[in-house]
Amino acid sequence: MRDHPRRQRGYGVPDDPGDLPAPAVPRSGRRDPTARRAAQAAAALAASTPEPASAGAVLGLDIGGTKLAAGVVDAAGRTRSFLVIPSYPKRGARAELDRLFALGRQALSQQPQDRTTAVRAVGIGCGGPLDPVRGVLLCPLHLPGWRDVPVTAWAQESFGLPAVLDNDGTAAAAGEHRFGAGTAARNLVYLTLSTGVGGGMVIDGRVYRGAAGNGGEPGHVSIDRNGRHCRGCGRRGCLEAYVSGTSIAERAREALSGGAASSLSALAEVTAADVDRAAAAGDPVATAVWEQTTEALACGLTSIVNLLEPELVVLGGGVTRAGERLLGPVREAVRRQAMGPAARACRIVPAALGDRVGVAGAAAVAFERLVFAEAETAGAQTAGAQTAGTEIAGTEIAENRTAETEIAGGGAPRDRSGRN
Repeated sequence: MRDHPRRQRGYGVPDDPGDLPAPAVPRSGRRDPTARRAAQAAAALAASTPEPASAGAVLGLDIGGTKLAAGVVDAAGRTRSFLVIPSYPKRGARAELDRLFALGRQALSQQPQDRTTAVRAVGIGCGGPLDPVRGVLLCPLHLPGWRDVPVTAWAQESFGLPAVLDNDGTAAAAGEHRFGAGTAARNLVYLTLSTGVGGGMVIDGRVYRGAAGNGGEPGHVSIDRNGRHCRGCGRRGCLEAYVSGTSIAERAREALSGGAASSLSALAEVTAADVDRAAAAGDPVATAVWEQTTEALACGLTSIVNLLEPELVVLGGGVTRAGERLLGPVREAVRRQAMGPAARACRIVPAALGDRVGVAGAAAVAFERLVFAEAETAGAQTAGAQTAGTEIAGTEIAENRTAETEIAGGGAPRDRSGRN
């Protein structure tokens, strides 16, 4: 992408820092009190935001349909411990969450102990729908029978720490933005291509959650209103119905049931990874399924890129283990199909956090919503108090100087109403 042309004078933006007007200086040579107060407030707020070494660590918990994961993550994104076990959702919410909390305590016991990694909060990621404000799982699609589960209340009771709940796709986007592939991006879209297709968004540097806390579902962008049935939401033509690992395997089995000759016929159970390997080896059935997958993904991403114009799209999940066999054709198609400015601005990259993205993402939202938010609130209050004190002192100094001037000039000092 070419560099932007140098801005011209006369459009309200100086060409050079040297063109900026000098800050106003009172004739006495003293610094402008307004600028001084702003600088003091900014310094107080900056001083209140914890550096990674002093922010401690958090416990990240990930609730999946096939696995539970727990780990301790510090503010620099280092995973201090990480554990995974199978999940059995049909056993019920209370039983499975008790297993998850036990796993979390095990992760806490396994992390290296030092003063910089005191665990300060718990972050929890799970598929929705959910209520991230109340910390309640409403009716997660991948956890049948789990309705109105107060997961953060149970976590706080179990660990004695503040806890937050977020959509796992939103959490993964937050994790890649804070710790992974998107640390330099202000506008980012994350998709995970796995059993289903989830994801999240960062807009203008902030994690996007929508009006009810479940916003940013790229897997349910429709690419064909009369298309395949989506097992996730029940609609037709969703991106998930074409590019999830489940769909890739399902479409291959459909082709085989029609009598097409393929090396996949020898397999008892076809998976998305099998389709990828067979396509790489030139199998015609697998190649057709794989090309349909990359075309569908590029179609969905083109709409997302045109809508949001992000500088970065991050792709994660098991399907992306195919690497450039997936990413290469998708990048080329999006570059070709998207509107010019959006296509030139956007890069499509693989996720950096790998299999730990669920735990790292849950940790990222705990830092965002609990650890750093608390520090920023305290800093804002400190800055406000310092600014108020400075303003009072400055007013009194100014009034005293005015009174001195009037007395020296032979006039009587005025009270604050302006009367003699």
